[in-house]
Amino acid sequence: GFPRTMGQAEALDRICELDLVISLNIPFETLKDRLSARWVHLASGRVYNMDFNPPHVQGIDDLTGEPLVQREDDKPEAVAARLRKYKDAAKPVIELYKSRGILHSFSGTETNKIWPYVYTLLSSKIPPILSDEEN
Repeated sequence: GFPRTMGQAEALDRICELDLVISLNIPFETLKDRLSARWVHLASGRVYNMDFNPPHVQGIDDLTGEPLVQREDDKPEAVAARLRKYKDAAKPVIELYKSRGILHSFSGTETNKIWPYVYTLLSSKIPPILSDEEN
């Protein structure tokens, strides 16, 4: 997400005024497992997840047949370190937006269970765009 640090939040404040901030509270282990299951085809940037979007043949890109690789920062130890660092840096940002009364937090482990709540919030804040026929 963005902003991740107070410096980024302060820079964002200089160019716009936020009226809504969404925080997704996903358990550490869920994030670690998902990120650690990510493999990529470097030449194209195609991303696979071995749990919910695996390639047809394990370790092989679907389109080229070339090998997939796991980035160093997606290995379990690196993911755990990245998540700890993010949590420490993001905590004051979360507190800032909470103190402004614009933070909306959602918790869970599955996108399809969290998304309806996020969508309802966004729908209440952003008017729908009507097509020409609906106007």
